[in-house]
Amino acid sequence: MRRLHLTLRALVIIAVILGLLWVGYALLRQRPQDLPWTRLDLSQPVGLFTGRKLAALTGERAQCLALLDRAGIAYTAMKPGGGEGQCGYADAVRLKAEKGMIALSPAGVAPSCPVVAALRVWEWQVVQPAAQRLFGQPVRSITHFGSYSCRRMYGRSQGDFSEHATADAIDVAGFVLADGHRISVVGDWKGEGKDAAFLREVRDGACDLFSTVLSPDYNAAHRDHFHLDQAERGATGWRACR
Repeated sequence: MRRLHLTLRALVIIAVILGLLWVGYALLRQRPQDLPWTRLDLSQPVGLFTGRKLAALTGERAQCLALLDRAGIAYTAMKPGGGEGQCGYADAVRLKAEKGMIALSPAGVAPSCPVVAALRVWEWQVVQPAAQRLFGQPVRSITHFGSYSCRRMYGRSQGDFSEHATADAIDVAGFVLADGHRISVVGDWKGEGKDAAFLREVRDGACDLFSTVLSPDYNAAHRDHFHLDQAERGATGWRACR
């Protein structure tokens, strides 16, 4: 028993030392985004806790809108709407057209604020850097299949409702570069060139920002799009990336 107590004490001491080293490392590198208690800043590079902090914005409308304001993101906050019961949204946001920013096509889509916040970080830190490196030009627009839809998961008649039912998801179908070149999930995912490499890189990068990322690697239902959502469980660390 005494040996067990000594072992537990040693483990606690090691954990404390490792924690202090981690905090010191993050502070010395000036990366507050790697610490769980620091305020989220959408302009900062993606950190260890960026995804969890974005997911924690679910249901926190005022806090999320203030975050968009601080980042200088132009948007229109939508009135609560949608269906009844488990369907409906209270924090939907429609992005405004901005010079130099990626547009969503169709433009009328209004995902929840946490999804919009993650989309902008994805654009700044993942999508545009990948496009510049692989193609030497930026992405002009992201094509999608929509956000809000009052339905259950995978179109079932029973079971849990999809994150689409609360506008906490968006289905990304492809990308259009500045010169008009189109990259589609359905047409380019299985390729071996730059288009396929780009799609895999932006899919992997999305996994650090969204609670759930589902691609053609998941199942046939996602053969033509990336499902990106900001489920509340993402704030606790349980994330899905396929």
